[in-house]
This record gives sequence, C-alpha cells and structure tokens, in this order.
Amino acid sequence: MPDNRPFASILVRSHNDEAFIERTLDGIFVQLTDFPFEVIVCDDASTDHSREIAARFPVRFVERPEGAYKPGRTLNALVRAAKGEIVIFNNADAIPLDKKWLTALVKPLRDEPDRPIFTFANQLPRRNARALVRKDHERAFGDGAVQATWRFFFSLASSATWRRLLVESPFDEEIQYSEDIEWTWRNSRREKNPVKLIYCPDARVEHSHNYTLRELSRRFRGEGEADAQIFGDSPHLLREMAGAAREMLRDWFYLFPHPRWWREALSAPARRLVQRISHWRGLRDAARKARIGQ
Repeated sequence: MPDNRPFASILVRSHNDEAFIERTLDGIFVQLTDFPFEVIVCDDASTDHSREIAARFPVRFVERPEGAYKPGRTLNALVRAAKGEIVIFNNADAIPLDKKWLTALVKPLRDEPDRPIFTFANQLPRRNARALVRKDHERAFGDGAVQATWRFFFSLASSATWRRLLVESPFDEEIQYSEDIEWTWRNSRREKNPVKLIYCPDARVEHSHNYTLRELSRRFRGEGEADAQIFGDSPHLLREMAGAAREMLRDWFYLFPHPRWWREALSAPARRLVQRISHWRGLRDAARKARIGQ
C-alpha cells in the first residue's frame, strides 16, 4: 500500500534570537505527527549565540543570500533548499506551545491536497507582554472573529503551504516590509485558482514584541510604504488620526477593568499616534518615490 504521508520542511529564520531559539527548536522536535519533516535554519548574521544554539539540533543550515538584506530573497532561498512537499515557516522566536501545533497547522492542506492553501497559526503573547500588546493579539488572532472583518490579514511568522505554490510564484525580492502580505494578497486575488488563506486557532505559538516607540515608528513606516505598494493606499493624515483615536478608546476600555494596567493608559495615546503618524509617513514616502519615478 503506498505511503501518502507528505514530507515537510520547517524553515526557521533567526537573527539574534538566543533568548528563544532553543525553546523554539525544542518545541519543533517534540511534535507528534504521522509524517516526517526536516528543519532548515537560515541565520541572518546573528551577533549572539543563535547559530551555535541551533547547531546543537539536527538541523540543516542555509546561508543568507549575499548583499543587502531583502526578506523575499532569503525566503526564496529557503524554499529552493527545501525538500518537502509542504513548507512550514516558523520564526526562531515563535515557540510552539504544545505537541500538536504542526499537525493543526498542516491539517487544512492535507484535507484538500489539490487546493492552493496557505495556513497561519494563532500567535499568543509572551508572559512579559505589555497589556496593550495582549489586547492587540487578542484582536488579531484569538477566535479569528475580529480579523475576519478587516480588509486583509495574514502572518508568515508561523504558517504553512505547498512548496509548489512558492516555486511557481516566488516572494517579491524587492519589497522590504510585508513580503508575506504582498505574496498572499497577490495570489489570493489571481483569477485562476486563487490561494485560500486559513487561520488555524488550534496551532498555537508564543510570539509577541514589546516594541519601543522608536521600533514602532520604524516598523509602521515600513509597513506604510508597503501598503502603498501592495494595496495602492495613499497618505491621508486625518484618516490616520481617526484610526488612532478609535484605537485609543479601545485601549482604555480594555485597560479600565484592570487597575494594575492603568499605567499603560497614559502611554497608549503616544503609542497609537506614533503608529499612525509613522504609517502615514510611509505612505507619503511611497507617493514621493512614485512621483520621482514618473
């Protein structure tokens, strides 16, 4: 009787993740599955002990492409190196929370093997996550009800798809931010056989960031520029300010029942304004580049 179990490749990107990578790889190698898998690590010039820690595990290393870092180039290199029919992306700081994470993440693909599907996991905040980080994760992930109302949502940090899809349609190698959104948006909207995105709430990983204001500014400015490239969005400061005001209200309603979190109520306006103004600046940057290129 033929063996119809797929072979999978788990692709792990790391950069100065020594605080997490051992727990992540431990969590990967204890998965209970009925199919075999390999683990491939691409370390992006870590200056800590990330690579040395990864080398303690039975992983295969792939070197980051030379030249300026572009996430799409690294992802495409990992896909080319993968031997599995299914590829699982899992960041070095996305820690599986149980032994069924992998099975839950690939189940939709195995249920419909002829359909183009990209799944993504439920990302739970870390124990040290700030209250507002927890709130944002509950809205973005959780039972999936809120994300279903948004224009578009996806996260590559812990996700799975068929390798053939990524070979046929590689990641964009020029975009600097939101390369996962660009790929899924492009391929979910194609006329023939569009890719279906499936959220897997039972595939649980620990993954969150307590960004500083400077880190928030950099991330949201990059995402703003990417949104202009992907969706054709244009800068509109009043729209951004309205969005910041709505989010501040949600923040305060979330924090109010918990006195131990009230201190964050004071910082919430600054964080939301930084996010929205930075996003507007990214959109403005993209608009300026487009005018120069005309």
